[in-house]
Amino acid sequence: MIDLAQERIVVTGGGGFLGRRVRAELLRGGVPAERILVPRRANFDLTREDEVRRMYVALRPTIVIHLAAQVGGIGANRENPGLFFYANMAMGLHMIEYARRTGLKKFVQVGTICAYPKFTPVPFKEADLWNGFPEETNAPYGIAKKALLVMLQAYRAQYGLNGVYLLPVNLYGPGDNFDPSSSHVIPALIRKFTEAVARGDGEVVVWGTGRASREFLYVDDAARAVVLATQCYDGPEPVNVGAGFEISIRELTEKIAALAGYRGNVVWDADKPDGQPRRCLDTSRAREFGFEAATPFDEGLRLTMQWWREQNQLGASER
Repeated sequence: MIDLAQERIVVTGGGGFLGRRVRAELLRGGVPAERILVPRRANFDLTREDEVRRMYVALRPTIVIHLAAQVGGIGANRENPGLFFYANMAMGLHMIEYARRTGLKKFVQVGTICAYPKFTPVPFKEADLWNGFPEETNAPYGIAKKALLVMLQAYRAQYGLNGVYLLPVNLYGPGDNFDPSSSHVIPALIRKFTEAVARGDGEVVVWGTGRASREFLYVDDAARAVVLATQCYDGPEPVNVGAGFEISIRELTEKIAALAGYRGNVVWDADKPDGQPRRCLDTSRAREFGFEAATPFDEGLRLTMQWWREQNQLGASER
């Protein structure tokens, strides 16, 4: 086990949704604040090799937790397939190469559930990762991220780089991205239904058929998994990180509508894509290094909606 308090830890994407929680988890674990280093985009463009080289020289990390990503929901993936492939591939490529060049002690790459084949049997096992092509709307993003697993395994074999790869399921929680043009399903639905209640709308349109299923992991649980893996996992094989349950988008929509106090009609726009048909992970490998999700799903949804209401002054009188 690595004593993280003695390391210089770069957290790329450390100002983002998951990154803020990872920093907080490191602090709770006794890592001094001055040893948690966050390269900001204004100072280091990680898609450029010269900027990544400069970042390694300036910050002198011994461990890198690479969370930075260009990411969004189904709509954003459909609109930006080239950007999402290039940005994620370029960032990972340069970050891993300079980890090798500088003799980094450990590199932790956070991948994506979108890397799995479209029709992966449920529950997803890490061994299934190469058994087909990803769901089309997420494929450029998913393949770019999956290529970084291959790179880490190749660099481990040739150069001895200790690089580990995590596959988190869909994350949610307070502080998530609620922008309707790029958000994922939980924040998108929370925003739709809370705003519909505030306006008195009698109808809400939801993408797809509702038949697809997803698994969701509360962001604080995900942060704990990342830090545990940084401390304790040194294997070459990818690791699923999830909560181990499955819920249909229709049932999720009903839960969020009820939580928001919405009593109108829900209209399913079947012309819009469902995305991957099913998602649910086998998380047995993560349990081997001590990770299990702790936040009940209904409680996580309640906390997320509460945060969104507070940000937008949607109090009880407006519900």
